[in-house]
Amino acid sequence: MRQCEMCGHQEPAGAPDCDRCAGLVDELVEEGWRAFLREEFGTVEPQDEQLIARMVVDEPDRHPWRVVDAAYDRLTCAECGGRLSRGPAGCAACDLANGFRYSAVEIDRPGVPPGNEHALRVNVAVTRRPYGIAASEVLIRRLSLPLLIEGRLPTTAQAQATKAMVRQGATEEELAAAISSQWGS
Repeated sequence: MRQCEMCGHQEPAGAPDCDRCAGLVDELVEEGWRAFLREEFGTVEPQDEQLIARMVVDEPDRHPWRVVDAAYDRLTCAECGGRLSRGPAGCAACDLANGFRYSAVEIDRPGVPPGNEHALRVNVAVTRRPYGIAASEVLIRRLSLPLLIEGRLPTTAQAQATKAMVRQGATEEELAAAISSQWGS
């Protein structure tokens, strides 16, 4: 794991507040999109990506989650004007799209424990759209990203211990240290 030069967190745990870390989280999604385009279409002109994105979001259950998330990024919400599914909580169109994103396919990467891709997906989604989610939940999700990206997955006991630390008022630094030491083993 590398330390972010801008925010000092393990990359990309500074997202969404650190632009560099937020860009790294977005890149996890974009990598999936680029691979999808290459495999399915070969060379794609930028103006065609929006059409492909519309096709993908019409059938989110037929595509990997990274492809679906990236497709939503290419569409504009008619209600809030932001990227579809990433608008503020309460934007009906974004709330609906955000819910549909979870019907996308999750395929664990080779060499990671079963469930790692689901955990990574949820943490990425929360980090990219933190609106309406408790600050403590966003904190745990973003601090967990570096280890999930490495292919680690906390046990139920480790995850519960981390949540207990939050309830007991642990600082961000204490949580980061606990996640790194407990989940990293």
